[in-house]
Amino acid sequence: MAEIFPIRLYGDPILKKKAQPVQDFSGIPQLAENLLETMFEARGVGLAAPQVGLGQRLFVAAEYLDDEGAEEGPEADLKTRIKQLYVMVNPVITHRSGQQSITEGCLSLPGLYAEGAQRDLQVRVEYQDEGGAKKTLEAEGYLAVVVQHEIDHLDGILFFQRMSFADKQKFLDLHREDLADFQRQARAFLREEVGRQAAGKQR
Repeated sequence: MAEIFPIRLYGDPILKKKAQPVQDFSGIPQLAENLLETMFEARGVGLAAPQVGLGQRLFVAAEYLDDEGAEEGPEADLKTRIKQLYVMVNPVITHRSGQQSITEGCLSLPGLYAEGAQRDLQVRVEYQDEGGAKKTLEAEGYLAVVVQHEIDHLDGILFFQRMSFADKQKFLDLHREDLADFQRQARAFLREEVGRQAAGKQR
């Protein structure tokens, strides 16, 4: 049975760290299932391992049958709208072309959206699936944005860091209180984690 993980928020140090390549695939199928369930629970279109506290180069993503992705309407079951699911381990973008800028958000900054992150219109990504088999995906448009966004997570980069200096400062100023609140929640979560680990060692 899949486990739903707590999603790490802006301010958690792991979101700034570069994830390490996966070499042992024995636990990846179960981890991928957990990530997908966590993504569905959060009504997302993608989720990277660092967002649940795991420093591994792995993310999951979904294409849905409509153009709205997963942002709209809590009443709909996302699983009934799945067009394609992706599990990408050790992904590398090997080709880029074109440019686009769309409204972008992030499960680690829930409720915040911004336009201005510069993304490639088309990308080719080479990766391994949950069993270690090598795959290639040609993505364009919104799917290309999702792939770039999640790979950025594996490199410790958040979407607003892809904006121009002026747009980035505008975003940070506009959401200063929200970002400070995320940081407080992240610190509280980490304190609780340390407490749980300490309690576990004492048993």
